[in-house]
Amino acid sequence: MELTQQEKNILLDSIREIKDFPQPGIIFRDITTLLNNKKAFKLLMDFLTKRYANYELDYIAGIESRGFIFGAALAHSLGIGFIPIRKKGKLPYTTISEKYSLEYGFSEIEIHIDAFKNQDLGHTPKTLLIDDLIATGGTAYAAANLIQKAGAVCVESCFIINLKNLGGCKEIEKLFPIHTILDL
Repeated sequence: MELTQQEKNILLDSIREIKDFPQPGIIFRDITTLLNNKKAFKLLMDFLTKRYANYELDYIAGIESRGFIFGAALAHSLGIGFIPIRKKGKLPYTTISEKYSLEYGFSEIEIHIDAFKNQDLGHTPKTLLIDDLIATGGTAYAAANLIQKAGAVCVESCFIINLKNLGGCKEIEKLFPIHTILDL
């Protein structure tokens, strides 16, 4: 299941580009303009809901902070739980963490150690990882490792935007399936 080119154009037209943010040479893809465009946001969320309706997922895990928006909305639409993957020091309970590199620096993310233990599912929790963008893949790789360390399996990762020239998908797809909506 894929979006038509016309549907992709609606999404592309709703994303603002900001040059030299957060530092010179970077083109930031601002999805806040997609979020406040009711036609584009509904199109995207309807597509994601249809795509993942038959995956028998137990959770959606979203990467801070824009992954929270898409992940929480999708989890609600699918009637399943949402797991936040946050920057170091933001979660209040015992956590596990993973360090990673970005295209413009280094960072660390965390997940609650018991994030996937609030239900007795009778199987390893099946989780979809979601974020707004994949660049070098460092954040996605770290997040997938955290999902596994916390006792779940990442069945797929979904990114609204794939920055193809940075190659993040190529490395990550060796580990688990990836679905991208817009390849730029």
